[in-house]
Amino acid sequence: MQTTATVTGLYIGKARERWEGKPPSAIGKQSVRGPLEVGLDGFEEDEQADREVHGGPEKALHHYPADHYAYWAARWPEHVERLVAGGFGENISTLGITEADVCLGDRFTIGSTLVEICQGRQPCWKLPAHTRIDEMAMAMQKSGRTGWYYRVLEGGRISVGDKMELSARPCPDWSLDKVIAARFDPRLDPAVAAAIAALAPLSASWRAAFEKKSKASFSEDTSARLNGD
Repeated sequence: MQTTATVTGLYIGKARERWEGKPPSAIGKQSVRGPLEVGLDGFEEDEQADREVHGGPEKALHHYPADHYAYWAARWPEHVERLVAGGFGENISTLGITEADVCLGDRFTIGSTLVEICQGRQPCWKLPAHTRIDEMAMAMQKSGRTGWYYRVLEGGRISVGDKMELSARPCPDWSLDKVIAARFDPRLDPAVAAAIAALAPLSASWRAAFEKKSKASFSEDTSARLNGD
């Protein structure tokens, strides 16, 4: 597994009205070089419109590997101009490290900050609305190319060009691609769900989801999240 990377992009945005009849969103981010101040809720200059589903201490920063954009551009070449780093509303972009290279609970130093991976992204209806690709949320979910969220353990500053280096790996058996696949598997073995729910670094929202999935009778309805119904 790759355990170091260099920050190639930083992105921040403000919440604004984007779509008639829909709530505001800050998914449209602007590229900045930094340094950006990082607190427990993420970049101080960034904003989230709905703090119940975006932002907060357990979704303080969203990291999306720029490596994935070639896959999306090949899938939808007619949208290639929008399928570039920063295009999915992420805060941090890198090259050379993906979900297969990191584990749940990994702690990384990035610039002068210390962050911890606590869940993957759950793509919602705002992603297709933003990219103008109707299938985007479901395609991201099925592919597992979701990126991940950090909780901030120690605030500091991050700039483009800063190194990210692994400082701790408490859950080496739980690569993030494995956890993400499990989160979206409607036929997940309840025992596996229970094992993931017991992992200490897991975010509260994903813990609750896996606890539900540990019940054999549970069936999840994702239509509201994916379609905005």
